Amino acid sequence: MTLSTVVLALGLVLVLEGLVFALAPSRIEDLLRALSDLPEGARRLIGALALVLGGGLIVLSGVIAGS
Repeated sequence: MTLSTVVLALGLVLVLEGLVFALAPSRIEDLLRALSDLPEGARRLIGALALVLGGGLIVLSGVIAGS
């Protein structure tokens, strides 16, 4: 993985996050309220699932690029 790939990935994340904040800021507040109502264990599970899914996508991209 090259530095340009890492910079591209970070740029894409920032663009997607920026779109959400720019287009629907009130929905972000609703989401944060809903997340604060969840028990800590549920938030940890959501975080762990996001981590596994993200890692899986990274591995998949490497497999696709390698073929």
